[in-house]
Amino acid sequence: MHGPRGLPPALAELDRTLVMGILNVTPDSFSDGGRWPDARSAVEQGVRLHADGADIVDIGGESTRPGASRISGHEELDRVMPVVEGLVAQGVPVSIDTMRAEVADACVTAGAVLVNDVSGGRADPGMLPWLATCEVPYVAMHWRGPSDVMEDLATYGDVVTEVRDELAARLDALGAAGVDIARVVLDPGLGFAKRSPHNWAVLRDLDSLASLGCPLLIGASRKRFLGDLLAHDDGEPRPFEERDAAGDAVTALAAFAGVWGVRVHEVRGSRDAVLVARAWRETS
Repeated sequence: MHGPRGLPPALAELDRTLVMGILNVTPDSFSDGGRWPDARSAVEQGVRLHADGADIVDIGGESTRPGASRISGHEELDRVMPVVEGLVAQGVPVSIDTMRAEVADACVTAGAVLVNDVSGGRADPGMLPWLATCEVPYVAMHWRGPSDVMEDLATYGDVVTEVRDELAARLDALGAAGVDIARVVLDPGLGFAKRSPHNWAVLRDLDSLASLGCPLLIGASRKRFLGDLLAHDDGEPRPFEERDAAGDAVTALAAFAGVWGVRVHEVRGSRDAVLVARAWRETS
């Protein structure tokens, strides 16, 4: 599993799947919104995630859950900057989860080592030109539209082929903008404009996405398709906080398949799953 160009040596030299810990500093994210209401508590949580085994902590200041509305760039910066600065000061590698070039630029200047953009550069026309001027890795996710309409866009003939082709188109756009493709990580966007069967189909055929030649990041943690899989007898999806074991299982399978990284809420179980997958691959 090769990583993107531009990572700090400690992350670039990993011999296993990277574990990215999720730290949402939002009031409305789907499973952990409002849990870290101020910078101090958010920084403490980021330190805990790192201590539990997160190789990098992904800080997000704007919810991208289904139906979420956009906030201003000023508000997003107010939420994330103290947390980025606080964690960088404590030696925790951080990435910034944002769709805005201005937020990405401020956070990279403050020490963030990766930009994670769920829109793949489509939400902000300034993102691709900015990326062409910097050297940090960039995660481009499969995205068909904003959170408030994405559920209406979950229509596919062949989901794997269409996701692969749409990610290939993003790579073309990035390259045309002057972005170094060796710095790009691709994320198939589980749960974004995808219903449960779509997500499982994508996970079953990760090799098709890997054929694009970029490292892959998988973010299944606590998402609706896991809740549906684990639904109670009355059909009610299992609550968010009871989906982590299933997420760890996805991590193990994805790591065995050779993905570069997994993005998770609870780190310890996924870190263990990554180590199991590595041992299994090495002895098979």
